[in-house]
Amino acid sequence: MPRTSLSSTRDHPHNGPHPGPHHRSRRTTAAWAARAGTALAALVLSAAAWSHGDVTPQAVDTAALPKLGETWRGENPFRGNEVAVRIGSSAYNQNCARCHGLEAISGGIAPDLRKLDDECASLKEGARRTACITEIDDYYATTVRRGRTRNGAVYMPPFEGVMNQEAVWAIKAYLETRRDKPLQAAQK
Repeated sequence: MPRTSLSSTRDHPHNGPHPGPHHRSRRTTAAWAARAGTALAALVLSAAAWSHGDVTPQAVDTAALPKLGETWRGENPFRGNEVAVRIGSSAYNQNCARCHGLEAISGGIAPDLRKLDDECASLKEGARRTACITEIDDYYATTVRRGRTRNGAVYMPPFEGVMNQEAVWAIKAYLETRRDKPLQAAQK
């Protein structure tokens, strides 16, 4: 009886050697990888959408801060106030960090708030720098109060009526301690 090797018994007359029961063709492997990649991408996108979805703002205890009244200030009245910085740090972590990042270091979902007043940092002339900082304060307060919507998509919810003025300015006082570029000493 002639000797046959295992491979010769698996030969298919039309397709050459049979690949065996544990072999996947390149086409099957590529299709499986594409399906796995699509599933992974869908999972990542749904997690990102869920994490940036409807979030209930957390209350901020501002009892230790002076009351600012109903009329919104044009610039931060709590700049350099240590109590406000402490309250602002807690308020930021509870309400802002999920989008703007822990310690104001953005993870890419929303702007990096350490850079908020970077353009003011290099100004040496006191009046110009003060005007720049006041303009950024107004931009910040307006953005927090009204939120950001583009093409019908909410990128940041409005916080007016949810957070009081003291909480909003306390968060700004905290953000000023996290600046990417510290303010230089003013020249007169």
